[in-house]
Amino acid sequence: MRNGSDVRKVKVFFYGSFINRDVLARVDYYPDKMEMARLDGFDIVLRPLATLIPSGHGCVYGVLATATHSHLHKLYEEDWVCAYLPEAVIVMTEDAALHPALCYIAWSETAEAPFAGYFDHIIGPARQMGFPGWYLERLGRLRPQSS
Repeated sequence: MRNGSDVRKVKVFFYGSFINRDVLARVDYYPDKMEMARLDGFDIVLRPLATLIPSGHGCVYGVLATATHSHLHKLYEEDWVCAYLPEAVIVMTEDAALHPALCYIAWSETAEAPFAGYFDHIIGPARQMGFPGWYLERLGRLRPQSS
């Protein structure tokens, strides 16, 4: 018999390299749907992995997906992810619908990027998902000099 962590799906907001289906596939997670969404009250930073910081005037674009707790455990237990903790947030999708979701945030320094071109694993999918131009420019200013 399977336990609930293997079948029950919860909504999750991804904003860093986990917006990239190829990165998710590394732990055999293939979301059925990934929908562009916006989280208000935060800004994105690299520490050196992407994470969020509170911001009274900022917002972050990412994707809303569903995942089982087992998938989330696999993703966030990876050695290179390590410092992220789940937070309850409300995100807005393009149709202006509000959705409660889990969002994983590292409140301190993160591990080093686990693979070459880490930043490209964020910016490429952000373009493909149709993130706003001003936000893509914002992400571009985060690009490490060595990327």
